Amino acid sequence: MEINWVELAGYAASALVFLTFYMKTMIPLRLVGILSNVAFMTYGLGGRLYPVLILHAILLPLNCIRLVQMQGLIRKVREAAHGDLSMEWLVPFMGRRQCRAGDVLFRRGEPAAEVYVVLAGSIRLVDLAITVGPGSVVGEIGIFAPTHQRMDTAICETPVELGVMPNDKVLELYHQNRKFGFYLIRLISQRLLEDYAAMRDAVQRAR
Repeated sequence: MEINWVELAGYAASALVFLTFYMKTMIPLRLVGILSNVAFMTYGLGGRLYPVLILHAILLPLNCIRLVQMQGLIRKVREAAHGDLSMEWLVPFMGRRQCRAGDVLFRRGEPAAEVYVVLAGSIRLVDLAITVGPGSVVGEIGIFAPTHQRMDTAICETPVELGVMPNDKVLELYHQNRKFGFYLIRLISQRLLEDYAAMRDAVQRAR
């Protein structure tokens, strides 16, 4: 029995969907997803299976958008790793939160559930005795801390606008792409080195 091009498209689409279950990182998964969308659209059009055609015509641009977003994220991580180690590039992936002057963002020893980027205003880190402003990242160390606890107490000195990302989302991005994970670790390591240097200098000045 001969197999026509419509059936071949259907088999190819099914094989590509099966292949997605073996993808361990997001970019290959999106690429295979795009190919499967195209194959299913071909199958739906040739076989006049219009629900299949419509479904994958909707999924195709969605997969393309997600692929572009992830590639952009990787590019910005690379730029951050070779630049000032700012994490402002995460803001489009974050929620927003407003805080009033005097609000306690978190206390030392509390569970670390979120990472913040200061968009406006200033926050005082009590134990370190420093104030951080727009563009600063707060709370990123708690992601990988063994106890998953806050290392300091953070108080809003002024009205503050924050970008907020739950740790689960950060870890999801970390696991989806190895390069992202590598650069994220590098960012946090650099922050720890900077904090250590600041404390060492403070001790030397006190002496």
